[in-house]
Amino acid sequence: MSAVSTPPGTPAAPAPAPARRDAEATKAAILRAARHLLARHAHADITLKDVADRAGVSPPLILKYFGNKDSLFARVMSFDTDAAALLDAPLDDLGRHMVRHVLESQRDRGADPLLRIAFAPLHGNHGDILRANFRAHVVDALAARLTGPDAGLRAELAVAQLIGLGVMYGIARGPRLRDAAAAGIDDITDRYGPAIQAQLTP
Repeated sequence: MSAVSTPPGTPAAPAPAPARRDAEATKAAILRAARHLLARHAHADITLKDVADRAGVSPPLILKYFGNKDSLFARVMSFDTDAAALLDAPLDDLGRHMVRHVLESQRDRGADPLLRIAFAPLHGNHGDILRANFRAHVVDALAARLTGPDAGLRAELAVAQLIGLGVMYGIARGPRLRDAAAAGIDDITDRYGPAIQAQLTP
């Protein structure tokens, strides 16, 4: 049998698309699913199958990417990525940005960057980890950006207001708030943003 050669000048076949993009998208879907479940159920009650079913993947794929349940939830209990997006605005407009980010995260992605801290008591020793990460990644990071007296207290008050907004929207499901957010959130950011900003730049 003779070998088949490619004639000179024939363009090479396009390389297959890298699988890395799909892998990163799958990891992100798994983390979103785990965050969603952690904000609604005790850590001990969540199984890898629960996460896999919500993410639309198989449990072995979770093991492939994250190793085990504890490794997965160590990532989920970190607030660093969420905090980076939440605080990504100039200080003089940060209050409005944070309100907008909380509402858009809930409305468009079904996830709140802060709200899972409200369920820390459900998680036993893991709740202590969740609280420590929350203080370091969210509250202390915000306080470090503030100037003037009582920066730590003001950061805690601002974050408390944001959590209250998330609870009213995502858990209490206030109908007027949800209707207003569905129509557009500019009015809410105009009303609520200055209340947050008053703690950031008093």
